[in-house]
Amino acid sequence: MNVTTIVLIPGLWLTALSWEHWARHYTDKGYCVIAANWPGMEGGIEQLRRDPSSFANLGLTDVVDHYEQIIRELETPPIIIGYGFGGFVTQILLDRGWGAAGVAIASAPVKGIARLPLSMLKLAFSVLGKSFNSHETISLTPKQFHRAFTDSLTETESLEAFKRYVVPAPYRVLVQTAFANFTRHTASTVNFRNDTRAPLLLIAGGKDRIVPSSIVKANFDLYRESKAETDYKEFPDQANFTFLQQTKIADYVLGWALCRSNGSKLTAFPNQTDTWSVQLSA
Repeated sequence: MNVTTIVLIPGLWLTALSWEHWARHYTDKGYCVIAANWPGMEGGIEQLRRDPSSFANLGLTDVVDHYEQIIRELETPPIIIGYGFGGFVTQILLDRGWGAAGVAIASAPVKGIARLPLSMLKLAFSVLGKSFNSHETISLTPKQFHRAFTDSLTETESLEAFKRYVVPAPYRVLVQTAFANFTRHTASTVNFRNDTRAPLLLIAGGKDRIVPSSIVKANFDLYRESKAETDYKEFPDQANFTFLQQTKIADYVLGWALCRSNGSKLTAFPNQTDTWSVQLSA
């Protein structure tokens, strides 16, 4: 029999190590967890910071195709959970027909959301303004990371998270996401009327400054004409980055997904041990 597989997709500027709390929590419950880095991101945090050339040319399609290939090799459809830009990737994967259920946490805006928050625009233009080279990567400063993602943490806590998880991001991915609404043919397009995709849960944080609940609600509204199940859940006291530290939210997400993925022959085996990705090493 097959153990339920959970695929965790990290966001922009992060490696799969950012999922360490959720991955360990799910593994302890007996699930098989795959938390893989974006393509080309092999190695430790310091190595990726020193030399990001292996992933500098990545585009959105490259990232989505990478996770699609991982899922193709599984025996049963997994539960797909993405954070930030990983939530965006999750939506595209479900639209392509993959997964038994998908959860997008504080998802980066998909094409079709017209009004972006000022905080998101400020961050985009502040980092994009440093370079116009599509073959480069863009780095965040500890101050930018604290202001945008970890504002609910102290400066010390934010700096610790920055040192442990943050790496440069591919310029192309940023541009494709930031200017999706101004591009006719873009890899960021999702068919919101797809009636055959797996169930999708969109999660927002009431105190999230970089992806406020209004953005997630606008994303949810785009799916209203689809017959496929789409749910919205807001955690009023939750900020952005701290989603990744909350195992109670991990339990909510898993419970939701298991209840809606029975038709995909998923099974759960408590008290079994499995290995979560080797890419989660610090």
